[in-house]
Amino acid sequence: MSAKNRTVSGALGGLLGFIGMSAVAGVLVTVAVTPALAVSGMTATNTINVFESLPNYLKVDQLSQKSTIYALDGNGSPFALASFYDQNRVEVPIDSMSQFVQDAAVAGEDPRFYEHGGVDLQGTIRGALSTVTGGGTQGGSSITQQYVKNVLVQKCEVLTAQDELDACYDEATETSPERKLKEMRLAIGVEKEYSKLEILQGYLNITLFGGSVYGIEAAAGYYFNTTAANLTPSQSASLIAIVNNPEKFRLDTPESEANGAANGYAANKERRDYILGEMLQYKKLSQADYDAAIASPIEPTITEPSTGCQTAGGSAYFCDYVTHVLKSDPTFGEDEDTRMMNFRRGGYDIYTTLDLDLQLATENTMTENVPQTFGGWDVGAVATSVEVGTGRVLTMAQNKTYSQDPEVQALGAQYSGINYNTDFSQGGSLGFQPGSTYKVFTLAEWLKEGHALNERVDSARKSDWGTFQDYCSGPQTFPGYNPKNDANEPGTNYSALQSTIDSINTGFLGMAKKLDLCKIRDTAESFGVHRGDGDPLEKGASSVLGTNEVAPLSMAVAFAGIANKGNTCSAVVIDRIVGPDDTEIAPPASTCTQSVEPSVAAGMAYAMKRVLTEGSAAQSYGDTSPRVPMIGKTGTTDGAKDTWMSGASSKVATVVGVVSVTGDANQRSSKYAFDSGSAATARHRMWPEIMSVANAKYGGDEFDEASTNVIQGAQVAVPDVRGQSVEDAKSALEGAGFEVADGGVTDSELPAGTVARTDPAGGSQASSGATITVYSSNGAQGLLPDVAGQTLDQARATLAGFNVVVTDQAVTDPGQNNKVLSMSPAAGTAATTGSTVTVVVGKQQGAAG
Repeated sequence: MSAKNRTVSGALGGLLGFIGMSAVAGVLVTVAVTPALAVSGMTATNTINVFESLPNYLKVDQLSQKSTIYALDGNGSPFALASFYDQNRVEVPIDSMSQFVQDAAVAGEDPRFYEHGGVDLQGTIRGALSTVTGGGTQGGSSITQQYVKNVLVQKCEVLTAQDELDACYDEATETSPERKLKEMRLAIGVEKEYSKLEILQGYLNITLFGGSVYGIEAAAGYYFNTTAANLTPSQSASLIAIVNNPEKFRLDTPESEANGAANGYAANKERRDYILGEMLQYKKLSQADYDAAIASPIEPTITEPSTGCQTAGGSAYFCDYVTHVLKSDPTFGEDEDTRMMNFRRGGYDIYTTLDLDLQLATENTMTENVPQTFGGWDVGAVATSVEVGTGRVLTMAQNKTYSQDPEVQALGAQYSGINYNTDFSQGGSLGFQPGSTYKVFTLAEWLKEGHALNERVDSARKSDWGTFQDYCSGPQTFPGYNPKNDANEPGTNYSALQSTIDSINTGFLGMAKKLDLCKIRDTAESFGVHRGDGDPLEKGASSVLGTNEVAPLSMAVAFAGIANKGNTCSAVVIDRIVGPDDTEIAPPASTCTQSVEPSVAAGMAYAMKRVLTEGSAAQSYGDTSPRVPMIGKTGTTDGAKDTWMSGASSKVATVVGVVSVTGDANQRSSKYAFDSGSAATARHRMWPEIMSVANAKYGGDEFDEASTNVIQGAQVAVPDVRGQSVEDAKSALEGAGFEVADGGVTDSELPAGTVARTDPAGGSQASSGATITVYSSNGAQGLLPDVAGQTLDQARATLAGFNVVVTDQAVTDPGQNNKVLSMSPAAGTAATTGSTVTVVVGKQQGAAG
């Protein structure tokens, strides 16, 4: 409101125009409150002194208003997810208020409002007389005085300490001459500072209309499902009637005997009709409008305003996360409680990052593929998407109905107030094991340390993996730790690339043996990964395979970082904050960190693209349309308790999981099948649905091409060490820059104890530093002699000790009759005694056998 210099009209207004003169002020106050002073023992002189010492200026603070969280729809229009308030109020200007409601307020509460200078002398004397003579407490206050009282009460509402709030409220509302004097003096000051229309506007915006409904705009919406601008005379008078006694005349208690639906809201109607009569008397209504208003029944249409995240439907968990972000933003106060209180009272508009198109696709696919509850299994499902390069959270959903009400939660496991997508400190769970999706951080550290994707490691399953390096805690051993591969892959010498494509557990443990466990943890942390419970990431051998409990949102941020050339941007959920005075407030910003060099990220992307096209995530890739270049990684925890699909384009990263909230459940078991199909593959039905929408909307670019050095490394010829002693072979291989793993004993024709073969084989190329597996001979094999041209009997004698199988072949040359034409395996092949050798023998037609 701006200051106004006004000339007060009318006889009383003329007197009050000189109210700044203390003597006149004292006379006025003395006249107004003399009956009260007589009872209290105060003298007129005391009154003048008290009045002159009272403050004459009232600072009108920002009123408590509801704050609203928005998302933008596909057209960029704001869509309200939820509102929060202590007082349901929406401030509107006077020109957005029906003239009927303005006239009803003046006629019903202060008919001389436009004539006096802040204090209605007649009303004040009448109210004081009634109070001190035992006739009951009467207001007698002008609209300006009521406005002053409401402003003083609102000043109390911002106090956080209950004892201070109670004391402030008692002082602002007590029935006493002292309080009345202060109210009058402040009302006179307000009249000097503001115009009548500004005061009426403030009054109609601040006043209580019952319950938690404040202000005429909120009252119109709540009681009649309309706006202040469209109120009819009857509705206007009914709402102003409530102001006189908010509890007695409110219209949202239809069961009330005194003022309910059964008697046509009799108490409110009586007051309403009085106000309508006053409006007629003061010529604010025509006779026809008055007659129509009096005849109209009171028919409230109670419209509950949305409040709290439960009104956001499937986006409720995202909304809940937003509120936790607001609690951590110092913009709103010094601590969480103060911040949330200020948010609920501050009239803020919060415009979030949520993509409603993508969110709807996420909610729909989750509803179609994972039930809210499942017999014998506390099933949970999560999905979240993050924009690459910005950290903006685009989607967040889970398979539960949101509620923070314990009574609602007690109705069944379909209700939850816990956000499975976020950290515990952000209203989430303690996290879930991501399984093999966590392996990408070992892959990152592998490439950071200069190893190549095609470099092989010792991948044989073993119960003693020996010593792992750990710069944080010193060398570590894990006796008895004996993980197997998910599909029981028999290989013992996988490359880092093949281990990634097929998610080979022993391959990644072999990689970790060549790295440092603490550095692997550091690399994970550099991508923003942390435990959901706030504890430090564990870094034992098992952690390489994804045993840390992590929030899905953390993994989505990390995959977005990989897709962003190794530059990871922290999650943000707010694009804009607009204050009650339309000022822009800076929202919490994303922090971007170069987690790995772009060349490393390119190598990771090379491997993770092949996970989608030919590896464990092929189903998700095949069902995504349209396709753009994408990377991905699956994850399955022990016993298939939790199953994951995580991936990204160059624009959007998405993580989907089906988890066990409590207890264990092997999702591969046939008893865990949903209507949509196997529980274990639900991730591969949901992820493509979400990414198809993301790809269509955001597109996607090619990832940087991985260098030959990252893929192949420095290539070195593997020495041929067959026939050498194991020690000599080890020296030769290590001298060539390789590491050596013992592959055990194998059948061979070479002398027992010598090297039978290597993997990769001698003469082939391998990355410098790769592990070469050496297999020693047991001497159990011999080289097959050549029996071609021998008679069958001669061949049998030559192949004594082998199982000879004979196959006849027709011949015309008599010289080939009963002679061995060929053999399999071929001559010179190593074979074990007792193995089968097939010989083809010529047979001339008509010849004797």
